[in-house]
Amino acid sequence: MYSIISGTNRRGSNTIKVAEKYQEILKSKGIDSHLITLEGLDLVERNDSIRELEDDYLVPSEKIIFVSPEYNGSIPGVLKTLIDNSDIEKVWKGKKALLVGVSSGRAGNLRGMEHLTGILHYVKMIVYHNKLPISMIGKLTNDQGEIIDEATLGAINYQIDEFIDF
Repeated sequence: MYSIISGTNRRGSNTIKVAEKYQEILKSKGIDSHLITLEGLDLVERNDSIRELEDDYLVPSEKIIFVSPEYNGSIPGVLKTLIDNSDIEKVWKGKKALLVGVSSGRAGNLRGMEHLTGILHYVKMIVYHNKLPISMIGKLTNDQGEIIDEATLGAINYQIDEFIDF
C-alpha cells in the first residue's frame, strides 16, 4: 500500500493540491493510495488520533510519499511532530520514502527535503534519490490550483514511475 502525506496543517494549501495530483497519477497507473492530511489533527502528543492514523494507514504502507511545503527554509513543525510522536519501529523503519518539495519561491524546498531526508534516515527509512522540488507553484497552476504546467506534470510522472519500480 502507498500513503501520501500532505505535510502541513494549513487548510486549502498548495501542498494538499500537489498531494492530490500524486494520488490521481498513482490511480491512473493502477495503484491505490491513501491521502493523509495533517489538517485538524492533534499531533502535540501521542494520542488516539495518531494511533488510529498509524494503524489504518501508516503501518500497512510499504511506500510513503511526503509532500512538504517550505516553512522557514525547512519543513513544517507539524510534520516533524507527526514523526516524533509516532511509533518509529512500526511506522517508518525499513519503508521506502519519496520526497516532493513545494514552494512559492525558487528553490522548491530543497533545503527542507534535505532536512527531511536526515530525519527519515534516522528513523531508518529508505529515501529514494529522485527528490522533486516544485518551485514557483503559483505559476504552475490554474485558478483552481491544479497543476497545468506540462514540464512539471512530466517530472511528476517520471518520478512516480521510478518510485513504483524502487
